[in-house]
Amino acid sequence: MGQLFSDTSNNEDNGDLVSSANKYFLKIKAETKIISQETIHLIELHLKKGNIQGANSVINNALKNIDNAPINIAVTGESGAGKSSFINALRGIGPEDQNAAEVGVTETTMMRTSYQHPKIETLVLWDLPGIGTTNFPPKDYLEKVKFQEYDFFIIVSATRLTKHELDLAKAIRFMKKNYYFVRTKVDNDLQNEMESKPRSFNKAETLQQMRSYSVNTFTQNNMDIPQIFLISNRHLSDYDFPVLMDTLIKDIPNQKRHNLMLSLPNITKAAIDRKNKSMQQYIWLEAFKAGLLATVPVVGMIRDDVEKLKEKLNHYRVLFGVDDESLQVMAKESQVPVEQLRKIIKSPYLLETEKEETLGELFLKYLEKFASANGGLLASGLYFRKTFYLQFLFLDTVTEDAKVLLRETYSKI
Repeated sequence: MGQLFSDTSNNEDNGDLVSSANKYFLKIKAETKIISQETIHLIELHLKKGNIQGANSVINNALKNIDNAPINIAVTGESGAGKSSFINALRGIGPEDQNAAEVGVTETTMMRTSYQHPKIETLVLWDLPGIGTTNFPPKDYLEKVKFQEYDFFIIVSATRLTKHELDLAKAIRFMKKNYYFVRTKVDNDLQNEMESKPRSFNKAETLQQMRSYSVNTFTQNNMDIPQIFLISNRHLSDYDFPVLMDTLIKDIPNQKRHNLMLSLPNITKAAIDRKNKSMQQYIWLEAFKAGLLATVPVVGMIRDDVEKLKEKLNHYRVLFGVDDESLQVMAKESQVPVEQLRKIIKSPYLLETEKEETLGELFLKYLEKFASANGGLLASGLYFRKTFYLQFLFLDTVTEDAKVLLRETYSKI
């Protein structure tokens, strides 16, 4: 084990440090990076000059931006199109949960309504009144609902695109904002088609017809064709909801990407893995800020470290939906006893004891795995403090727990 450690604090050659930073960031796809390329270049520039403090300062500011950057998503469309259900789906809550957007309510007001994400405080979804329920032309409508405050718009439609929705899309583009077109209730449309044409029904062809209709409508109105997403608010992993999430993550600015990724419901293994990769970046940046050049002691864990580790583990459990409250909700929806769900996950028991030996064993066990998977970092003399290795262990464990729960409950929900 000793060969894994060396004291690089007196190393005047920063080539290894720059090389490792380059390798790390190159491994991350551009559309999933949580800091901008400009920030990465600035970090590397400081490292080349041997200015470790300067690099850490840049990372510290980047982390603050990630934590504090507001994300405001506007959801609009005709009344009855399923906006409220869609907002609840994005927030990962059911229609009967506390603070859920009320479903099936007729719009009678011009007031917009905000819904904060239950786990990501900086993320707010805005339910805008359907433009068809107002007497305002699209441009005035956008000004009334304060269009400049939103990162992007999602126009929700249940069936046919109306003139109101098309005019609104034009106005949003004119205001130089992005919008995404979502057709909801796809499952209802498929069911109706199957019942009316039981012998000739073809699911793939019907979905293509729905998409083609929307494309043709935009074309006939001399409009650029946006990305069109066919979804069911009741069956999120089916149809285009995962594709919509990938698109939003890719299009949003880097500093807002991390919290948007963490906000998404655990509807597929890919969604869970995406959260894991984003948290890996965040932990790595935190570790760098804390000082990567310190030698990592094999033994010893102070009480403050233990308390902070507990906080981190609980935080990850909440973000990945494997905390006690999430288990209760999952048990109710899937009709699987909560005790059964607790038995199949591991994260609640990682820090059952405060014994230093137990934490040390965890650390050494995971360090071998980490060194094997991330040899590039370790080989070049970059060493995280012990607590950061354990955070990676916590992250891997809650990620696997989330996947296990998805397998156990998906077919029953």
